Amino acid sequence: MNMSKVVFGFFVLLAVTLNFGFFIGDIDNPDHHNVYELFAALVVGLIATVLKFGERSQIGAVLLASSLVVDLQLIAAAIIWAVAANMTDGGVTPAVMASIVSLSGGALLANLLSLVLLTLETAGLGR
Repeated sequence: MNMSKVVFGFFVLLAVTLNFGFFIGDIDNPDHHNVYELFAALVVGLIATVLKFGERSQIGAVLLASSLVVDLQLIAAAIIWAVAANMTDGGVTPAVMASIVSLSGGALLANLLSLVLLTLETAGLGR
């Protein structure tokens, strides 16, 4: 068993599950979405991105691209949340929360693509 592949797979799967945990719930209800879960999804996503550097295959390039999309969308969501919570009078309104969760949904889709590609690559290695 290759331990580096185990660690890589762990972080990819953890990124998907954290992102899904944040995404699930009423899209415009801030009580259903935890800022710390968004932060954890972002941090784990960044770690997964760093682990994808150095892969030289075509699938590795697509994995890295999907990870960069995840990072960009989660960073945008975190910035919107921080600005709304700390720099506006209205705070985190339902409209703002819908934007944050929508960005997280796009990141979730890219995470799922990453997971499918990783699964396909792993299945192909056994042949």
